[in-house]
Amino acid sequence: MEGTTVRLRLDIAYDGSDFAGWAFQPDQRTVAGVLMDGLGRLLGEPPRLTVAGRTDAGVHATGQVCHLDVPDAWWREYHDSLLRRLAGILPPDVRVTAVCQVPDEFDARFSALRRHYEYRVTDAPWGVWPLRRRDTLVWPRPLDEEAMRQAATALLGEHDFAAYCRRKENATTIRTLERLDWRREADGVLVAAVSADAFCQAMVRSLVGALLAVGDGRRPVAWPGSLLTRKERANEVTVAPPHGLTLVRVDYPDDPRQYAARAQLTKRRRVPLDFPSSTAEAVAVQE
Repeated sequence: MEGTTVRLRLDIAYDGSDFAGWAFQPDQRTVAGVLMDGLGRLLGEPPRLTVAGRTDAGVHATGQVCHLDVPDAWWREYHDSLLRRLAGILPPDVRVTAVCQVPDEFDARFSALRRHYEYRVTDAPWGVWPLRRRDTLVWPRPLDEEAMRQAATALLGEHDFAAYCRRKENATTIRTLERLDWRREADGVLVAAVSADAFCQAMVRSLVGALLAVGDGRRPVAWPGSLLTRKERANEVTVAPPHGLTLVRVDYPDDPRQYAARAQLTKRRRVPLDFPSSTAEAVAVQE
């Protein structure tokens, strides 16, 4: 884009059921592809989007965040009407819920402090409420939420989550899991709340899958934590289906002056605590 540009933050919600994930794929319907097409109709060309976390096929979001750069003149023309215009262009399974100008230092991915997910599962013998069938997993056996809570505590903190991740070349699997707990809501649905600075691919659904095995009695409480000694994917861990998972929020520094510093910190490679600091390299975090 020619001329002066400004950076915009978009807050996004979508039903992931009919999307092949977030990331643009020329031969697939993706969230990024749909957004690029809709925004391109207003901009004259599809923009480049940088997202907080690239969700897998079938995963939903109520609090996804991305950024893009647009011409300053275009933003002055559309800033009052952009949400309404996008609502008329985009399909009903994806919405831009908020848009605002942010400093150029804001990076939707690397400036993020943490991501928050929720996973919904019901063990009711009659199944799931019809209106929630797209975002709630039906489990065929009763689940002991207290056993799952106990098992989850061993997973908190900084660990190498290789057993729970799909490894990518030159990508670390060290993560800091800040929250992993379960609650049973008034309608009987169990909800796992999961928060971390970042996640590697399939990590949340793998953690949930391991805890469900504890909840229905197939594995002991200590089993999920024992897998943290592994240095490769644990094939005995079942990855929970994607439709129960929703990205609900992404946190950023309250002070915009901290965006750049946070981005620099995030890009530093996570290494085991017993490695010398000189081995750290600046590489991209894999969500």
